[in-house]
Amino acid sequence: MASAMRPMLLRQTALSAATRRIATTPTSAAFLSSRTSFQSSIAQNAARVAAFHASSRRSLLPPGPQIIKGTVNDAVPVPDPKPSHGSYHWTFERIIAAGLIPLTVAPFAGGSLNPTLDAILCGLLLVHSHSGMQSIIIDYVPSRRFPGSYKASLWLLNIATVLAGIGLYEFETNDVGVTETIKRVWKS
Repeated sequence: MASAMRPMLLRQTALSAATRRIATTPTSAAFLSSRTSFQSSIAQNAARVAAFHASSRRSLLPPGPQIIKGTVNDAVPVPDPKPSHGSYHWTFERIIAAGLIPLTVAPFAGGSLNPTLDAILCGLLLVHSHSGMQSIIIDYVPSRRFPGSYKASLWLLNIATVLAGIGLYEFETNDVGVTETIKRVWKS
């Protein structure tokens, strides 16, 4: 699809650039009165391009509520400091991410399949995934603009995390486990 659209987009860009260049070049009145066929074709194509660019834009999501609290001269309210939302949160995420590296390599390098090691790996994967998705929700669903959607997204994330935890627990206790499954898929 992209390769089919590229020539059309390049053609439109070139036409708009050429039209802009001709329209901004200082010329004499005599030259303007005698238009060449190239200039007339550019003028006709520019109308098509302008019509293309002036078409309406449709957003995927409707715009959020436009609520202004206070006046222009009011100070912005500073939120209360929360250590879990600052550098401690960032450090916690990095420690979990760094802890996943040896836990991912150890079962395969050592050759032993320890259920405790497997359970710790699943737990850290679950916490790592949860904190990553929570960061995405915090960044892209602002609580000031979408308070209902923000709460609903966090609740859906919590429910999905609990369900994934239950699924991983069942998989670890009633089946072969995550590392053994990866080992079998890798060998097949």
